[in-house]
Amino acid sequence: MADAQLSAAFLPAHALSHPMANPGYGKRSAPDQRPRTATDFAHLPPREAAIAAYIDRLSDGADISVKTLAKVLPYGQCALRTALNRLQQAGHLRRGREHLAASDGGSRWITRSWFSRTSRDDDWWAAFTRGDVPDEPPDRPRSTRSRAHILLAALGRETPALSLSEAECTRLAPLVTDWYARGATDADVTRALTNGLPTPVHHPAGLIHNRLTTKLPPEKPTPRPPLRVLECAKCGVPGRPEALPGGTCGACRGERAPDRLSAPLPASAIHTHAAAIRAEMAQRRQERTPS
Repeated sequence: MADAQLSAAFLPAHALSHPMANPGYGKRSAPDQRPRTATDFAHLPPREAAIAAYIDRLSDGADISVKTLAKVLPYGQCALRTALNRLQQAGHLRRGREHLAASDGGSRWITRSWFSRTSRDDDWWAAFTRGDVPDEPPDRPRSTRSRAHILLAALGRETPALSLSEAECTRLAPLVTDWYARGATDADVTRALTNGLPTPVHHPAGLIHNRLTTKLPPEKPTPRPPLRVLECAKCGVPGRPEALPGGTCGACRGERAPDRLSAPLPASAIHTHAAAIRAEMAQRRQERTPS
């Protein structure tokens, strides 16, 4: 009954009124997701499917903590905590922390909750944590004409002197793609191709080729991907992605830690480790204090 009420009462208009988290926190959509369909969460139990569909339609920055979801959904905190853990096991959700540079030159760790409408396996989440851009799924529908090809074909509608043939658009499109790779927008490319045209334009394709080549903007430095750390869905302990299959650590999965035959740590190492733990706990309390 609750699942039916959720579907009827909250989708999709709920996104306009759902509470937002403090700036910098809340839901973060994972990249490279497939277009939304009616069967995105059909593989999940009814409760988890309803909650996933609800979260999917929330904007980035929405508060998806258990306490906030319990205030707006027909489920208690215990049920929601279980459901979110199952969404994590199914590859739709990961929790962790991201290290970001601050505007004042410093840096800080931000708590993140990444949500993916498209179910991802552990390898994908590991690649995402490293900052790698995942490959596009092979079954995603693709346009037969690229963005660059479409821009070139449209030039003639606004500037008849630059009308191109289909073959010319195909030949010149890779040059436009080079502009996109360097951060140029459609407006940047169009402006470079249409400003200050000679009268008349005798060879549109030749002129466009020359401008795309000689006015190519410089390469921009590749930004360093943010440092990300995943956390166990149950106990919150941070760890490498490969140590958190399904988003859960070995201890919470009931695995026994291997016996270790090693000498006791020296007192100095114990003090250093304890200091690091205290600093981490202080940082977490600071981040979770509403601004």
